[in-house]
Amino acid sequence: MEPILTAAIEAREHAFAPFSKFKVGAALEDDFGRLHTGCNVENASYGLTVCAERVAVFKAISEGARRFRRIAVCADTESLTPPCGACRQILWEFCGDIEVVLVNLAGKTESIRMSQLLPRAFDASFLG
Repeated sequence: MEPILTAAIEAREHAFAPFSKFKVGAALEDDFGRLHTGCNVENASYGLTVCAERVAVFKAISEGARRFRRIAVCADTESLTPPCGACRQILWEFCGDIEVVLVNLAGKTESIRMSQLLPRAFDASFLG
C-alpha cells in the first residue's frame, strides 16, 4: 500500500470522535514528498468540530509547506467518503486542483481531482 494511504489510515486512529463515532484520517503530500496528517476532532457543540482534511492542511501550512500534490482521506465506510463542502473549499484555496484519493479500511480506493469535487470554485481570483 502507498505510504500516503497508510498515513491516512493511521491518522484516522487518532481521531477524537466521541459523539459521532465517525473517525476520519487524512494525509496531505507536499511538493517535497512530505506527508502532513490530520484527523477529525469533535467537541460537544459540534459546530466547532474540525475535519481531518482541514487539520492536515492547517498543520502543513503551519510547518511551512505551501505547494501540494495530493491528499488521501480515510473513513471506515463501504462507500468511499469524499471531503465535506468546507473541506473542499479549504483544499481548493490552499492546494488547487490536486488529486484526492479516497480509501477505506478494506483498502478500496478511488482517485478524483478537486476540480471534479468543486466545479466553478470560489477563490481569491474573484476578489479583484
